[in-house]
Amino acid sequence: MSWFTALRDTARAGLTVDRSLTNPRRALRGAVAAALVVFPALFLYGPAQATSAAMGAFIAGTATFQRSFRPRASLALAAAAGLGLSTFLGYVAVGVPGAFPVVLALWAFGAGLAWAIGPTAGVVAANTLAVMMVVVQLPVSVPTAVEHGLLCSVGGAVQALVVTVWPIDSWRAQRDALADIYAGLGDYARRLRHDPVAQVDPEPFIVGRQAAALTAWQARRRPPELRGLRTIAERIRPALAALADPRVGAAEEGAERDRAREVLAAAADVLDALARAIRSGDPVRLPRDTPGLALARPGSGEDLLRGAARRSARRLSGLLGRAADRLDRQDRTTVQTRGEPAPGLRRPPLVKLAPAALATVGRQLHRHSAIFHHAVRMAVVVTSAYLASRLLRIEHGYWAPMTSAMVMRPDFAQTFSRGVARVAGTAAGVLLSTAVVQLFDPGDWVLAVLAVCCMGLAYLTMRTGYAVMTVAISSYVVFLLGLQPGDPVRLAVDRVSMTLLGGFVALAAYALFPTWQTARLPERLAEWLASAGRYAAAVFGAYGDPAGGRAEREVRPALLDVREARSEMLAALDRAEVEPVRHSEQVPELSRKQFDKARSAVGMLDRSTVLLEAHLPGEDAPPVPGAGAFGEELRDATALAAAAVLLGQDVDFTLLREAHRTWDHQLAALPRDDRIDVVRAGARLVMQALTELERAVRTRPQPARPEPVPLGA
Repeated sequence: MSWFTALRDTARAGLTVDRSLTNPRRALRGAVAAALVVFPALFLYGPAQATSAAMGAFIAGTATFQRSFRPRASLALAAAAGLGLSTFLGYVAVGVPGAFPVVLALWAFGAGLAWAIGPTAGVVAANTLAVMMVVVQLPVSVPTAVEHGLLCSVGGAVQALVVTVWPIDSWRAQRDALADIYAGLGDYARRLRHDPVAQVDPEPFIVGRQAAALTAWQARRRPPELRGLRTIAERIRPALAALADPRVGAAEEGAERDRAREVLAAAADVLDALARAIRSGDPVRLPRDTPGLALARPGSGEDLLRGAARRSARRLSGLLGRAADRLDRQDRTTVQTRGEPAPGLRRPPLVKLAPAALATVGRQLHRHSAIFHHAVRMAVVVTSAYLASRLLRIEHGYWAPMTSAMVMRPDFAQTFSRGVARVAGTAAGVLLSTAVVQLFDPGDWVLAVLAVCCMGLAYLTMRTGYAVMTVAISSYVVFLLGLQPGDPVRLAVDRVSMTLLGGFVALAAYALFPTWQTARLPERLAEWLASAGRYAAAVFGAYGDPAGGRAEREVRPALLDVREARSEMLAALDRAEVEPVRHSEQVPELSRKQFDKARSAVGMLDRSTVLLEAHLPGEDAPPVPGAGAFGEELRDATALAAAAVLLGQDVDFTLLREAHRTWDHQLAALPRDDRIDVVRAGARLVMQALTELERAVRTRPQPARPEPVPLGA
């Protein structure tokens, strides 16, 4: 993609306006919380203190609107703590000659590293950096730095208190995430009717995993219908795939295939009904004309399915029935009195997550990390813009580094789209709000009311588009700073010019020192391959030792890892599609055609393992001889292959191919058994996928085989 096309597409994306709005009640709640801080601070202390409190309240409120499944109050408190600390350090450093640029650079570097924890942490950290540059411009002495830092923290604490006292759609995010999983499975079942080897979308499962990670407080208060359904959905997916795939399921043509299509259509209808019930909280209403929950009844037509296909249909029927029972309101009391443990992950409070978060950040401190590059880039750009404005003695020059901090993101598409939107929105907001101040000359209390209204508008338009939201944010900042003396027209000119400069510097810095996702595609592919190998090894190990509990102890964590690795690879691929670079320029050792073929081969490996997982034996089943040993060989071979992909070398599965041939001969000598047949078929599919991978990433021509020597020569 050319630079012109990339810039045009990203600018268009940044200026796109969506008609959807945030929940008005949530926007009103955030504005009310800000008002509860701004007006008392203005009455008791004055404009400067009211500005600090308002900044803290707004940014903490913004944190509660980020995509997160944690209690909103904890997000607000975390943001409040960061705001209070950044404000205090900024006020202390600005009074010491030469100290503030150092503190600013260090804080900007830390804000860039915060993206390693997640987008929510990255956005909140960037906001704390912007607040530091705004509030230190207000006239204040160093002894009052603690006061301003505490006021910022109080603003966030009030947001947390209001969120707790006034809950709105407390479980909506969790409901939607779980419903999306079942809706995605319904769509997957329909696609399998026409494409028996279709791939499932991993994104709903990734989001559902995050939604199921609850605090102890959440786990005690979540609705009963949110318990256990994600685990059932995880088991429905391989059952659907195993039924549809002709290599281990229903025959490719004939009456058995027609029956499999009927079962898949019925399952899709049931999954849609489950998704609607989860999303709305109403009782589940299953379609009356579907045989989806009656597949095992005599005369239902299940006799058309044989062997592994019949087992998959029965397992699918049982799982759908369990899911419907979970959602049946009449059976909730029975489920609870049985004392079944609530499945799902448990996540400790934010305080206990601090060591893990620090470890995550620590793993990014190397020169090959994209997050580390982003942190260095942000520190250099923000500090340079601040020093330039100070050296040139530009009044209100802090708007340039503030814009750079808010615009920069770890990838090209977000940086450029948000940069264009930020510049356009800030210019419009500053001009509009300055015109209001100039024409009507409002007093301090009116300016405070206008600032609070703009905060509510910013909350309301968070889903409308970054450009529209930036108009509201810029307006509220102008109204707050209007509490200080100055010429409004001169202020408007300075702010618009500095915003343009800051946006240009941020975009130019990324263009000159980019972190292209295209160059990281082999790394993402290697991570996916290694995790897919561990997943396949865990499944074979479960066949080799059914009584050891390996299915729950190893298979499920490996499945979650491979799903997350595939999701990260697809996300990196999407970001790479809009970058203005060619694949051959960034990845010379692996062409785009090779990469696509390798991606298809790893997907085949992943799906073959899913088919094997669908037929995992029970703990009382006899072990499959040699399955565990082959799994270990497979894990080692795929790990070496992942390293070869990363280094641009050839992949060689010769030793694994020999091990598979020996093991397959051993299994062929055993008495005929459906379980053995499934394992042999699955192992062949795995080796077929690895052979395709071997061919895809081949970089050197293979030596020609010697011609047979004629007799008598």
